[in-house]
Amino acid sequence: MSASSPERLAEWISASPDARSRAFAKCLETITLKDPRIHAWVQINPQSATETGPLSGIPFGAKDIIDTRGLVTEYGSAIYRGRVGVEDADIIAELKDRGAILIGKTQTTAFAYMTPGPTRNPRNVEHTPGGSSSGSAAAVAAGMVPLALGTQTKGSVLRPASYCGVTGFKPTFGAFSMKGVLPFAKSLDTLGFFTHTPADMRALWRALGRDSDGAEVSVLGAPSPTPTVEAPMAAAFNQALVTMQQAGVSVRFINIAAMLTKLADAAHVVMSYEAARFHQARYEEHGDRLADLADLVQSGLQIPESRYDGARRHIDACKQKMAELYQYTPVIAVPAATGTAPHGLGSTGDPAMNAPWTALGMPAISIPMPVEDELPLGLQLTAAHGNEALLLRTAERVAEIMAAA
Repeated sequence: MSASSPERLAEWISASPDARSRAFAKCLETITLKDPRIHAWVQINPQSATETGPLSGIPFGAKDIIDTRGLVTEYGSAIYRGRVGVEDADIIAELKDRGAILIGKTQTTAFAYMTPGPTRNPRNVEHTPGGSSSGSAAAVAAGMVPLALGTQTKGSVLRPASYCGVTGFKPTFGAFSMKGVLPFAKSLDTLGFFTHTPADMRALWRALGRDSDGAEVSVLGAPSPTPTVEAPMAAAFNQALVTMQQAGVSVRFINIAAMLTKLADAAHVVMSYEAARFHQARYEEHGDRLADLADLVQSGLQIPESRYDGARRHIDACKQKMAELYQYTPVIAVPAATGTAPHGLGSTGDPAMNAPWTALGMPAISIPMPVEDELPLGLQLTAAHGNEALLLRTAERVAEIMAAA
């Protein structure tokens, strides 16, 4: 592994201890050089390695709603400025047990909701990196770390990955413990990971002791009509499907666009209902200081239980329908965002392309599509519950096909 390009996690894992040490130092240099402009980090304070394992000596960052012993966990809010964690979240402990080194906390939108943090998109600092896992996506995209942790309740991993031109992965709901992670909507909240490429993500999955030997598929599903997205995303998505067909991959068009729209609406109801009740006491204490979250609590508390239950039933019915579809099209491709990263930092973008899959609890991955002289665009691949191995292998192969086209 070259210390001058330490972003590739797969290369870190196979590198010698000396090469890992040099690459670690290069990451810290890159942070010092780039972060004053990008603002991906809340705190940089590399921790001592506690164990050895497949991730020994590999640095990672953790979103600032994930508790970390001895480091700040401020929830992206000035209200909690200076709050220090007393115990590592389970996911932090798991990575440390495999030798990874936590080097700091990455920026998040306040309480992992809408109010943007200071992070800028490394591909063009005049644009948002997305949210809420903004700092983690930006840190990986800027080559500051080969691995970072995020969370997703609607689109908070997959959308920033698309905007920043990296790989973002949301495993099956419940695949990892959420102990030590600030909740938002407990029936939707899911841990996620950022790496540079899908090959790196597959290497991480293997290093975490998970099955990564799935066979790639020869058939991709795709929605027809294409979901409503911006013209550049529609063109890139359709070209990706053509590229797959030219490489011998069959594309099977399926009528799920309307279902996805209704699922996104149901996910919003569930999120609003649960988040309002979880954060109600916080709102009663801090009121309008919670900014966008205050508005969500007020509106979410007005949602009757019957509407919430109806949304949950609709999601459950869609899970059954999708399980049947996945028997014939084991991987389904959709756009990873509605378009490129919006200009400015006032909005973190639209999660409509991701929220349905979060509601379904199915694994999903965003991988960069080839673009020329443009902001990044991501291709989102999804699979049935527990089919991460199949999904990751397919994502790796799809990336290889697109790169060779």
